[in-house]
Amino acid sequence: MNDAGIIRNRLKINAAIENAKTILRLQKEFKSFKNWLDHHHPKTKDEWTKLFKQTFRFTGGEIVNEFLMSTGFLPNAHEESCPIYKKIIKAKPAWNKSR
Repeated sequence: MNDAGIIRNRLKINAAIENAKTILRLQKEFKSFKNWLDHHHPKTKDEWTKLFKQTFRFTGGEIVNEFLMSTGFLPNAHEESCPIYKKIIKAKPAWNKSR
């Protein structure tokens, strides 16, 4: 708790522990965390945020948005003109499957 280079907020530390337990529970119930995400897809950003807030601790809109964009469950991580966009489309992200 005295190391300035790490999280020193007891509530955030406890949340990380509880969130890890939640992931393990979801993995057991759905066989993987990805299966849990797939089970709830598609949702809007607001719907995802509500779900994550109900399921995990210390997860707000920005955290949920960045996580889901980086894992392919929400669009807009790259614009269509970005060279990476074509690679993303080839990877068949979840957000593009419903189109």
